[in-house]
Amino acid sequence: MFYFIKTPGWLKQIYSSCTWQINTDEKIIYLSFDDGPHPLVTPFVLEMLEKYNAKATFFCIGKNVTGYPDVYKNVLAAGHAVGNHTFNHLNGWKTKKELYLANIEQAQQVIRSSLFRPPYGKISYGQLKFLAAKQPWLQVIMWTVLSADFDKNVSQKSCLKNVLKNAGRGSIVVFHDSEKAFEKLRFVLPKVLEHFTNLGYRFENIGTGKQ
Repeated sequence: MFYFIKTPGWLKQIYSSCTWQINTDEKIIYLSFDDGPHPLVTPFVLEMLEKYNAKATFFCIGKNVTGYPDVYKNVLAAGHAVGNHTFNHLNGWKTKKELYLANIEQAQQVIRSSLFRPPYGKISYGQLKFLAAKQPWLQVIMWTVLSADFDKNVSQKSCLKNVLKNAGRGSIVVFHDSEKAFEKLRFVLPKVLEHFTNLGYRFENIGTGKQ
């Protein structure tokens, strides 16, 4: 499994229509959580965020929103932003563009947001153009820093280091509120929140993702 912990500049240039970070001179970090909502993990995340008065953006899978509607409502009630992560967590590289768009639209029925993040970050240039033509109001949000909490071969301490070393002003950081990531997330997230809070940072959501 190959991936970049910190997104290189050349990749941002190739996919320049996507948002990779937020331009700001302020000490703000944008935490994001993919693949939820989850009945155990998402409440833990909400509790940690509340403790540090932090806001975040949750890129939700449509089928999980329909499966755990109360958890999803709690995310919104806490003032966090939400984004579309397809209805079935589709891999764009393995899906025809028409089916991919239809799955996004299906998710949009339960996740009313102008934000979209492709699962695995895998979306072709052709799909991006097709999406822009069909749904020009949809903003594709990628990331600056990948925590790698989903990778079973990455230790808790390495996951923490990935974020502490690479995140800074305007960084969009990816975690996962999923069962697979929970072991690392419950170790890393409190430490990330504490570390950057002590450095004078605050955590905000990507505002246009409010429902």
